[in-house]
Amino acid sequence: MARAPRKRSDKGKGIDRRTLLVGGGAAAGLLLAWGVWPRSYRPNLNAGPGETILNAFLKIDRSGQIIVIVPQMESGQGVTTVLPQILADELGADWRTVAVQSAPISPLYANTLLAREWLASDWTRLLGEAGDWAIGQYASRSSLMLTGAGTSIPMFHDAYRDAGAAARVLLCKAAAARWDIPWESCDIQDGVISDGAAKRMKIGNVVEDAARFDVPDILPYRQGQDGRLSGQDLPRLDAPSKIDGSHNFAADVRLPDMVYASIRQGPIGDAVLAGLDERSPAGVTGFLKLVKQEHWVAAVASNWWAANKALDLADPVFTLRGKPVSSETIDDALEAAFAGSAGRRIYAQGDLLPVFEGATILASEYQVDAGLHLTLEPMAATARVMDQEAEIWLATQAPALARDAIARALDLPEAAVTLYPLHAGGSFGRRMDWEVGAQAALIARDMRRPVQLLWSRLEDVVQDRPASPAKARLAAKLGRSGAIEGWLAKVAAPCAMSQTWARVGRGAMPHEAAAEMADKPTRLAIAGMALPYAAPAWAVDHYPADVGLALGFAPGNAALYGTFFTESFVDELAHLAGIEAMSFRIQMLGGNSRLAHCLSTAAAMGGWQGGVSGSGQGIAARMAGGAYAAIMVEAEMGGNAVSVSRIVAAVDAGDQVNPDIARQQVEAGLIYGLAHALGASAPYKGGLPTRSMLGRMNLPRLADIGEVSVELIRSTAPPARITDLAAPLVAPAIANALYTWTGQRLRRLPLLASA
Repeated sequence: MARAPRKRSDKGKGIDRRTLLVGGGAAAGLLLAWGVWPRSYRPNLNAGPGETILNAFLKIDRSGQIIVIVPQMESGQGVTTVLPQILADELGADWRTVAVQSAPISPLYANTLLAREWLASDWTRLLGEAGDWAIGQYASRSSLMLTGAGTSIPMFHDAYRDAGAAARVLLCKAAAARWDIPWESCDIQDGVISDGAAKRMKIGNVVEDAARFDVPDILPYRQGQDGRLSGQDLPRLDAPSKIDGSHNFAADVRLPDMVYASIRQGPIGDAVLAGLDERSPAGVTGFLKLVKQEHWVAAVASNWWAANKALDLADPVFTLRGKPVSSETIDDALEAAFAGSAGRRIYAQGDLLPVFEGATILASEYQVDAGLHLTLEPMAATARVMDQEAEIWLATQAPALARDAIARALDLPEAAVTLYPLHAGGSFGRRMDWEVGAQAALIARDMRRPVQLLWSRLEDVVQDRPASPAKARLAAKLGRSGAIEGWLAKVAAPCAMSQTWARVGRGAMPHEAAAEMADKPTRLAIAGMALPYAAPAWAVDHYPADVGLALGFAPGNAALYGTFFTESFVDELAHLAGIEAMSFRIQMLGGNSRLAHCLSTAAAMGGWQGGVSGSGQGIAARMAGGAYAAIMVEAEMGGNAVSVSRIVAAVDAGDQVNPDIARQQVEAGLIYGLAHALGASAPYKGGLPTRSMLGRMNLPRLADIGEVSVELIRSTAPPARITDLAAPLVAPAIANALYTWTGQRLRRLPLLASA
């Protein structure tokens, strides 16, 4: 096998002789040594009968089955296929023998990439590389396992490639020792080790011997394209069980003597349980008990329907401390933020003052309402609590944080809590919060038997942690050639990501986290608004706001509203300049050839007519996390209904491991973006959403979605994050399309609210 220099990356944990110690059985694994404060971490994997642990990402059994360990939560994005595909490709495995196992909580699986983005501050940026190093150290030592923001592949790509290469070397060494030949003459393809001639052996026959060999200082990567799995549209590993119904989600777990619970938590804000009817639930067949805490009450029964019915009869009453949230108070808070003293300039290039002084400028105001997650699976968890230990079955994007929170709730040491991470029936960022796990554990402790807690759809909507509402004031000056000479964006918005960390990372109550971040301007709240166009002078200011909502992760996060603001306003400027919208964007891109290619490809695929009046065509583009995308939509309005007949997307996200799954991720983002643009929101009144049924959210149905085309542009760049790329593009593209159809510029999301 040819040798290639082993690449290092801070986005994945490399494996070489200094960092990988391979021994026999469960003691085998990784040793990571940190420079200043050395710490050693070994895999805490369990080896079943016949299984051998080769490293933190891989076990192989005697039959040759490849068991890939995945630390990321699967919520439909395909991560439990793509990460194993990287490892299996480098190992030379037969894809039919690959299985997946969720990773236990361990520092070895920390997502330092997302941690650096999430936790970076002005202080860490001032420290430069030292600040990045400090956050990485904190993330690893805290076992900060995180799934989100499309970071799974960029973070772990190199680690899985190295794990596969290391295992291939060990297996080749074991086979070569039996054959008494140099191990470099061996290779693995389709799960079979061979010397390139007559000698052949299945990997399961030597896996136990392989664990006793050492890994070379420089790992040889596979060369050539014969038999490679990377780049192929391999079938998803999770698809068969989800199709036949055998796949277990949190609400599918069944334990001996288990009971079921439903919960009420009151209106949005600091709600405290004030009273309830404790006698009426007794008439419900199967009802067992009411479990009360300061901020919630749960009913427990022999089945979930009985538990939820008992709660209805109990009719709990809550006292809300503070002003109840409403659509009016949200709007007022966003408007008031502009007049506050907490605003700060986050992005700046050039000097805007001389550009704007005495000039005629175009100014517009945009607004986005809070966007609900509305996942197919409401929040759910199953718990079994004994005297000094607990077991929790939970879908979570932050398993270590969830385990620690559950341990605190039960007043147990972290080691006494075992968390079994499950796949989620959709998430869109909602499973970053862990409260349902802590609630299930407290109810199970009170009942002294296993409990499955499932939130009702009403509870799931009321207690959602929606995407942030935001308001923007934009101004720009055009030069004589139509080019943007100056650009200023003022954005009033709370920061959903900062709130989320205060809740899940530091244990703050939702209303406390919202209040704590109310006066803190941050780059996270306007991420995605750094102008991709080559304006000589531009700036973006953030004005923090307390809107009374507890907010959370969502696809694209701040880019959900930031891209709507930017791409809608760019379209306005193009029409003001009298320049066709795509050409206007391309001439402003400067040297950004990859985004220009996406724009021209989407336009060509969609039959772009230049955005002429009556065409119903709109276009939008963005770049994020090393990926580039542009979409073109065809939309029209009839009465108060918007119809989107076509969406065409062109995406450059590097060399994708599984192109079909990459297309699925883009398609999923487009549909989520469509829902966010047209519905997926609710007015608020008296601390509650005024609608909670999915059928009343104006969500797109299969019959409402026209043709969706996705073109992945060939690229040799490393695979970039793609999960959150497309969602923010849909709303501005539709708004731009409707302008050509109606002549009216829609500047508020959801679009139907402004129609």
